[in-house]
Amino acid sequence: MDIEASDALIVVDVQNDFCPGGALAVAEGDTIIPLINTMMPRFSIVVFTRDWHPADHCSFSDAPEFVDESWPPHCIADSPGAALHADLDIPDDALFVDKGTDPAREAYSDFEGTDLAGRLRKRDIKRLVVCGLATDYCVKATALDGLMHGFDVAVVRDACRAVDVPAGTGQQALDDLKVAGATLCTAKEIA
Repeated sequence: MDIEASDALIVVDVQNDFCPGGALAVAEGDTIIPLINTMMPRFSIVVFTRDWHPADHCSFSDAPEFVDESWPPHCIADSPGAALHADLDIPDDALFVDKGTDPAREAYSDFEGTDLAGRLRKRDIKRLVVCGLATDYCVKATALDGLMHGFDVAVVRDACRAVDVPAGTGQQALDDLKVAGATLCTAKEIA
């Protein structure tokens, strides 16, 4: 896949709380970072997205069931858990998008309640190349909303990791994305 000036890399939620040792860790979530770092220099626009929740967010539960509106507290704004993983090579001109800032609303997509679509259009972006955490939640929702907003979307399947509970939800998310019109690729295919 040839990368052009009208392509943007969207790095979804590679935050401490979603990596091993975090409050809502995705298994092997940190193993995608070297692939992301290798891809970044090929893009003129790189967007880092973050869950950025208030402490009283509706998704938090004292007895989490790990489903909608029943997650352990995670990615609380300005906390160490909400910080992007230190091993990411963040370009000086990177864009940042914070989602989930409304205490009364879940927000898996990086387009939900943000100005991401407008910011991308102002930069004449046509295609989104999406990677990050987690395949079956925020990556999937962001990619689907990208398609809905009229962008072409490619998902870098080996630069994503899934919650995968129940088992198979990560692969199902990729299958759903393909059916919806997203292209699936690998980091090695990004030229």
